[in-house]
Amino acid sequence: MDIVDTSTELLDVLDEQAFASLDQAEAQRLIAQLRDVIRRHDHQYYVLDDPVITDPEYDALYAQLERLEDAFPDLVTPDSPTQRVGGEPIDAFRKVEHPERLLSLGNAFDADELREWYARCQRGLATAFGDDVEPALTAELKIDGLAVALTYENGRLIRAATRGNGRVGEDITHNIRTIHRIPLQIPVGTDNGRTPPERIEVRGEVFMRKSEFAALNEGLIAQDETPFANPRNAAAGSLRQLDPSITAQRPLSFFAYGTGPVTNGDLPDYQHDVLGWLEQFGLPVNPHAERFDDIEHVVEFCEKWTARRDALNYEIDGVVVKIDRFDQQDEL
Repeated sequence: MDIVDTSTELLDVLDEQAFASLDQAEAQRLIAQLRDVIRRHDHQYYVLDDPVITDPEYDALYAQLERLEDAFPDLVTPDSPTQRVGGEPIDAFRKVEHPERLLSLGNAFDADELREWYARCQRGLATAFGDDVEPALTAELKIDGLAVALTYENGRLIRAATRGNGRVGEDITHNIRTIHRIPLQIPVGTDNGRTPPERIEVRGEVFMRKSEFAALNEGLIAQDETPFANPRNAAAGSLRQLDPSITAQRPLSFFAYGTGPVTNGDLPDYQHDVLGWLEQFGLPVNPHAERFDDIEHVVEFCEKWTARRDALNYEIDGVVVKIDRFDQQDEL
């Protein structure tokens, strides 16, 4: 059923039906429907920027879910949309060891250095793939934010950690849960036909959009508080709050750009396909990534976004270029 029709039907049913007459099974069914439709509306609003109902209609759905969960507290689960902000402030950040190292990026500062890197990749792949190998490439905008690793188990977000030194980061699950652009459960919706892996680590960047950063600083100045120096500092400061209720007030965004370990799931063989795969699970992915068959088109891509970077509503500090095939990445 269409998401708008489902929303209307749910409100009609809940409006007509007295809560006192609901039994546990009926309440559980309605709660599951409400959670699903609210997640889908969150995806439309925060990820696709294409809301299909009004704010008052959304608020009415959310209020009905809160009312049901208050009436049946045994049915409340951590992945419910009502549970994004909760719990007491923590005393300190717990260290987390990453199951696979989050590697750092190498740098190429001009087109010739990029061409030299590609030539080294060709030489490195020659033995396994032939002397005439011309590996395809994926180019993505390098978002100026903080790298994080999100772990989903059976579709449910169970942990979020900073990159740290690549081997050990900090557990920031309590803060990541407050970011509406990050789903607490994947896939979003029940009509996309996707089944998530048993366990998957999603890697991406938390950042703050320029317009939202400007509004945040205006509010801080109006309250005689010190404004942030730039969007990256604002995002970093927001993620390192011990009290999640403070983070919840900050307009943080997120783009997924890859995966870490995957258990019992079929991962695509190409980086560009992984971006589409993550998007199908409801995770926000930057729309400007492109796949190329030769390095010269990548050079043009870099030059294009160097010229256009100021037109974006978020900061970038370069372009990330990757060999597209994972077996070739592994060989290198």
